[in-house]
Amino acid sequence: MLNVEFIHPKFLLTWILILFMRIGVFIPFKAQVVAGKAIGRMMYPFMNKLRSTAYSNISHCFPEKKQPQVERLVKRHFEAIGVSFFETANAYYGTDNKIKKLLNIKNEHFFKDALKEEGGIILLCSHFMPLMLGSRALLIKHTIANIYRPQNNTLFDSAMVKGYKKNGAVMIKSTDTRSIIKAINNSLPIWYAPDQDLGKNNSVFAPFFGIQTATASATARLAKNNNTRVIPYSFIRTSNGYLMSFEKPISNYPSNDPIHDATVINQILEKQINHSPEQYLWIHRRFKTRPNDEKNFYKFN
Repeated sequence: MLNVEFIHPKFLLTWILILFMRIGVFIPFKAQVVAGKAIGRMMYPFMNKLRSTAYSNISHCFPEKKQPQVERLVKRHFEAIGVSFFETANAYYGTDNKIKKLLNIKNEHFFKDALKEEGGIILLCSHFMPLMLGSRALLIKHTIANIYRPQNNTLFDSAMVKGYKKNGAVMIKSTDTRSIIKAINNSLPIWYAPDQDLGKNNSVFAPFFGIQTATASATARLAKNNNTRVIPYSFIRTSNGYLMSFEKPISNYPSNDPIHDATVINQILEKQINHSPEQYLWIHRRFKTRPNDEKNFYKFN
């Protein structure tokens, strides 16, 4: 049933976006990529703040790259942002059959073996542009809990939650720690992406691409519950579809050293990002929180 709250002029553009998303799922994959890259190239000249953030992040994380190389990677990143419009549409409204045809799955046995044993499972992932579709693809064969941050746009947030729930996901807000721990204690796998700047109160500083970075400490705390295994999971777009890959559970994790644990997580995420750097979420101000009140890297604050 339609929520009357969403019948308001302020949601007109969101309704138009949702309409285009519903239409976009019927476009073949390769055409989606072509159209998405074109959208990204059109966005690039007008998104000064996001473009500046991406440039700063990439230049600091890859100091060996010269300015023209950084600019090329930023442009490729904006193309990936454009493609993510269709990837998000596929996540909310695509059929299982369409998504399955696009999947190449690697090392799924690490996840399946963990499911056979009692205990919690954290599927550890990075914020890549196909992130939403990567979560949706898991639901084709598995029941998981999505740990998510509510969208500022309440209509779009409602569309996201509804799209996942109808495909079997359990949706848990990232602030609802009690429900997250309950899911872990009930051996319900959770899909978790901790690579966001949450500020000093919720983080420890650990190296990420050689930069001391505010890193969420919650991953290690959650992993202390119910014999939890942390399994790195990545979902990357390829020329023919998507590579869904799992790695073996992290050994000896967590330890009693929060900085060591955060460093281990960051090293895993670095490895994932280096595989397809243009698809990572470089427009997030990952390094805004600095140790010892150092000045952040960004032109726009």
